[in-house]
Amino acid sequence: MRLDNCHNVDDFRRLAKARLPSPVFHYIDGAADDEVTKSRNSSAFDDCDLVPNVLAGVEDIDMSVTVMGKKIDLPLMLSPTALQRLFHWQGERAVANVAQGANTWFGISSLATVSIEEIGERVRSPKMFQIYIHKDKGLNRSMVERCKAAGFDAIALTVDTIVAGNRERCLRTGFTSPPRFTLASLFSYAAHPGWTLNYLLREKFALPNLDTHVGEGSNIAVSVADYFNTMLDRSMDWTMAEAIRADWNGEFCLKGIMSVEDAKRAVDIGATAIMVSNHGGRQLDGSRSPFDQIAEIADAVGGQIDIICDGGVRRGTHVLKALAAGATACSGGRLYLYALAAAGEAGVARIVQKLTEEIERDMRLMGVRSPSELDRSMLRWR
Repeated sequence: MRLDNCHNVDDFRRLAKARLPSPVFHYIDGAADDEVTKSRNSSAFDDCDLVPNVLAGVEDIDMSVTVMGKKIDLPLMLSPTALQRLFHWQGERAVANVAQGANTWFGISSLATVSIEEIGERVRSPKMFQIYIHKDKGLNRSMVERCKAAGFDAIALTVDTIVAGNRERCLRTGFTSPPRFTLASLFSYAAHPGWTLNYLLREKFALPNLDTHVGEGSNIAVSVADYFNTMLDRSMDWTMAEAIRADWNGEFCLKGIMSVEDAKRAVDIGATAIMVSNHGGRQLDGSRSPFDQIAEIADAVGGQIDIICDGGVRRGTHVLKALAAGATACSGGRLYLYALAAAGEAGVARIVQKLTEEIERDMRLMGVRSPSELDRSMLRWR
């Protein structure tokens, strides 16, 4: 399959699978336990139908929305994801360039492979930093201070990873960061020489936002599960979240909110946004999908806090359904990671272009000229 034959997220997934060594592909693609929640994240949209209006005069379409005080040109954000230079040597730099061209939010992870400082210097469009709360309090403070100095626009605190989900595909393939070349995995790496040569001969793999404090993940190979289970602070609570918000003193998002009660508490501690998210189905298998929760969360806190539907988005119609249900915007990780793995910056640019075209076309077919015209009267749940 060639890049110009990739027309949707599933096409890019197939191309990524062909181009990546098995351990790396299954790290992106896999989820927890039986992967029921991962599947549900997308299939939830199939249980809801759109009801279009016609003769609405939709010559001019404005897809822009305002999220965390920043106006972006389309209601789709690129979620922060870890380890991107393992998927393609261009990594976060490629995704940042595309996000800036599309004028949408882009985020980097605590486990990013490009530094906070480089992204701060490179990206002028809205940018967020996703922070994991580590047991090392000095590391937590360091990341917040570096984000302030680098001019980041928001911090997103991930709240659903106090322990690692049971990602059985990673257990089977032996995936680690950095990759550990074992007898079991050697054939897969050898069968993908393009990826392997890029990994071995280009810029040395590192996690520059962590390696000033910990060697695990950069210099010491470790599974993601072992990293989460040994490095992250299981005592994290609402008091800690509020302290991080106060220390940051800017736009603050909680990533991993799924219940109405937690959404209300996010408002109470002064968060400006929530990502309704189950970590792509990679944590608690059997949990609800983000889209399933949008309506009741919007009924409880809509208008008080920005609501981002994070996970399972594969089509422009998915974005429209989430907005109509009450979301401010949508975001996704795998939707661009497959494209990054398949073709680097060109792949990310193509999938973002395809989804942008879908959103614009679907808005016209729905008879709406802006996202604010979408509401629940245009939805029917089966």
